[in-house]
Amino acid sequence: MNVPFPSDPSGPRPPQERPVHNSLTYADIKTAAERIRGHVRPVTIARADPGDRPYALHLALELMQHTGSFKARGAQNFLLAHREEGTLPAAGVTIASGGNAGLACAWAALRQGVPATVFLPTTAPKVKVDKLVGYGADVRLVGTEYAEALAACEAFATETGALASHAYDHPLIAAGAGTLLDEIHEAIPDLDTVVVAVGGGGLFAGVATAARHHGIRTVAVEPENCRALDAALRAGHPVDVTVDSVAADSLGARRVSDTAVAAARQDGVRTALVTDAEIVRARRALWDDRRLAVEHAAATALAALTAPDPHGAPDLDGAGPGGAPYLDGATSVGYRPAPGETVCVVLCGANTDPTDLTRGPAGEGTIKPA
Repeated sequence: MNVPFPSDPSGPRPPQERPVHNSLTYADIKTAAERIRGHVRPVTIARADPGDRPYALHLALELMQHTGSFKARGAQNFLLAHREEGTLPAAGVTIASGGNAGLACAWAALRQGVPATVFLPTTAPKVKVDKLVGYGADVRLVGTEYAEALAACEAFATETGALASHAYDHPLIAAGAGTLLDEIHEAIPDLDTVVVAVGGGGLFAGVATAARHHGIRTVAVEPENCRALDAALRAGHPVDVTVDSVAADSLGARRVSDTAVAAARQDGVRTALVTDAEIVRARRALWDDRRLAVEHAAATALAALTAPDPHGAPDLDGAGPGGAPYLDGATSVGYRPAPGETVCVVLCGANTDPTDLTRGPAGEGTIKPA
């Protein structure tokens, strides 16, 4: 079934080359795909048992990617592009990360034979810190939020001449992440909707750019208390937000990227919020029903299909300061696919401490997407 974009009753639009943002186009994603081919693992797609759902559900198991998350795609694209241009310094690369981007950067740097210095908040899970050390990174723990780690990283780059990467706000990073959607579309040619979690917006911006090219809807999902994209759309531009969620270690960006805001204003995009309770239940269900140990960020995307009392969010169309205005209340509570819709949920990472899953009571929180 091809489900039309909500604002277009005539059906999905044909592929368009109009850029979502002047620094990220579908051509960038195709270039990234060629560049990283053979350096990353193609995504594995699993179709969920149909059960009593009126729609087809697939899971994109990007948690099986190198370093345990989709971030490996952007990290390889970033370093390989700089190597091609001769701009990869002997001082190596540095990045501030809640964990996953740092892991990917350290891994890619190891592959490229350059040093990596990674700054991350003290709240990062020990499993991620241990992995960074295993990749040979110089790990610096600074502050309790991503923004504090970022400030320290920027100062380090200025002092040492190291190449500054970014966890999400760079076109090479977003383009690398966007390669995931083309692989999903190749595996599911009749895909109508892709569902992704949003932190700083790199994965979302890349996926939404590629999805729009193929006429596929993107649903961007945030925790209620880590809602940088929602806040930016309401304000009309990126703004700082407070961060307080069980998924904050991966989705805890205080500010979303301009590229992500531009992508969210395009037709064929919906935004949704979910509670921490729903995230925890979705994560537990993935373990109980499928023996998948995912991080809370990955469960956030699935939680959009299990959250109660959903309200459909209109696309963000129309004129206004800086582009289409954000309609108050437009962000939905979860997302309900239409009967016959083909949906793919991106399970974006698995860098988590699974002990709470393995010692929890069997079946606790088991849920089925509606």
